[in-house]
Amino acid sequence: MSAISLKNVDISYGDVRVVQGASFEVAEGESFALVGESGSGKSTVLKAIAGLAPDWTGEISVLDSPRSHRPDRSFASRCQMVFQDPYGSLHPRKTVDTTLAEPLAINGIGKRDAKVIEMLAAVGLDRRFRFRFPHQLSGGQRQRVAIARALMLEPRVMLLDEPTSALDVSVQAEILNLLKRLRREQGLTYLMVTHNLPVVSFMCDRMAVMNKGRIVEIAPSSALHDGSFTDAYARELYAASGGNPDRKDMP
Repeated sequence: MSAISLKNVDISYGDVRVVQGASFEVAEGESFALVGESGSGKSTVLKAIAGLAPDWTGEISVLDSPRSHRPDRSFASRCQMVFQDPYGSLHPRKTVDTTLAEPLAINGIGKRDAKVIEMLAAVGLDRRFRFRFPHQLSGGQRQRVAIARALMLEPRVMLLDEPTSALDVSVQAEILNLLKRLRREQGLTYLMVTHNLPVVSFMCDRMAVMNKGRIVEIAPSSALHDGSFTDAYARELYAASGGNPDRKDMP
């Protein structure tokens, strides 16, 4: 089964078309990256899949179900998104407990206390964090809470929008290791946006290179070790990263 499929997708903000003709497929259980410079349309693709950028044409499906142009409850149980900024993605006046229990309440799911504790443990946080507010957490702890919130409905697909770029370098490796472990333990599919090629090398099986709203090449992550890109822009991006972003740079 294809976990995510895009066919000839154009995405616009008002009169400005920011993504043109995007087509790719992510297999179930795969970790796939969208890479490119800032403004290339990477995050916009995630937002369209999630229903947060509704002005699009073409075909988008998740787990073989066609996507609507808006968020919907049934989709939320299959696919969730982790945003770039853990400082902005959590409500400042809600405790961790309330934040994690909310998806369960919206969907009428019981045993909320047990599920909250289970998900906190899954992301490496103990019960002491349940009734804290976001301002009482570090950046890495906030992102762990955001990941736990995304997991509450047991989705099979996760959209990751630069999930470590707002964190200190010392914390980034911890979050990447967490995401890699969760993918293995829960059989998750990842679609990750990043500009950091060593992260792609560590986390992903394949990547799509985007330039000015278009996908110019789809390549295996092994291309980051041997430079076997065919598109000129992809080769430039590879060279600008220093070439061969070694896995030793990642945990």
